[in-house]
Amino acid sequence: MKIVAQFEIPYYQMLNEESKIVDELPASLSEPKHLIQLYRWMVLNRLFDTKAIALQRTGKLGTYPSARGQEAVFVGIGDALQKDDIFVPYYRDVATLIQRGVLLKEILLYWGGDERGNAFQSDNNDFAYSVPIGTQTLHAAGVATALKIKGKKSAVLVTCGDGATSEGDFYEAINVAGVWKLPVVFVICNNQWAISVPLKAQTACQTLAQKAIAAGIPGEQVDGNDVIAIRERVAVALDKARTEHTPTVIELLSYRHADHTTADDASRYEPKNSRETEWKKEPITRLKQYLESIHQWNATDEEKLIEECTASVEKAVKDYLEEAYPKPEVMIDYLYAELPEALTEQREMIKNLGA
Repeated sequence: MKIVAQFEIPYYQMLNEESKIVDELPASLSEPKHLIQLYRWMVLNRLFDTKAIALQRTGKLGTYPSARGQEAVFVGIGDALQKDDIFVPYYRDVATLIQRGVLLKEILLYWGGDERGNAFQSDNNDFAYSVPIGTQTLHAAGVATALKIKGKKSAVLVTCGDGATSEGDFYEAINVAGVWKLPVVFVICNNQWAISVPLKAQTACQTLAQKAIAAGIPGEQVDGNDVIAIRERVAVALDKARTEHTPTVIELLSYRHADHTTADDASRYEPKNSRETEWKKEPITRLKQYLESIHQWNATDEEKLIEECTASVEKAVKDYLEEAYPKPEVMIDYLYAELPEALTEQREMIKNLGA
């Protein structure tokens, strides 16, 4: 017997649970101003998240998926992406989307059941929300193929949850990315739960990052509560995708400090006190305490930030609630470039019913 191949999965962390720097900061993140901006985005995301849940509970919003405790994941990703990159989200990516120019009002419209909210007004080629599990990874591989064929110097980044890595779509996507050497980065937000299914019940792998080994591409695990490490590792992976056409799988290890969505009740299956234990690692306080320790943040800064973010959220809510309902016939308008006769008749019937 002989060993024909061996593999290992690296784990990255720069800012630990005690808000201490445990690895050398990259030059791009050594400026406090940059770290403060990351902190601002995370705070805005959490305040918006809290408001969205309140709107759902009072019947003013549809089912909503919280990102509480996972803010570092989506802020780190958003900061690493460049303008010409293409982002393919799943459904918790509020922080990334707003960094990419999506309006908070648009996000509320979408989760309020208005598809106009998914037609982002931002001036990039990012994809809309993807609620089906795992299918967006194949879309990302397809887009990355197009970029390579056209000789574009940009990359694709796609996000998914830990549950999506148990879907065939995920394996097919990373496999073709490895074979064709596509400029794509697969980011797994491992929050420990696929709705009510815990990680240990859906995979025997020690890490999700090691699933990349089967595709012949690099895989790594990053502390998903460390926005500094996330931003750096995602930026490195995107650069390799753009310049070398090297795909990467990055597993961001965090925890879901909320129900799967507002239609869920995690108290039925989540172990007691698990959130209390995991909350000690949450990303916002971690970065805040570090900024305070280097004298770059104080109570006055915090108060001002909360006021600014609250005002932005309240403005978005006001705009959302005041938005006129779309006319019912628009459900037909975007199906074809030219409507077939049968649908033309249906459109007129619907229009007349709404008159």
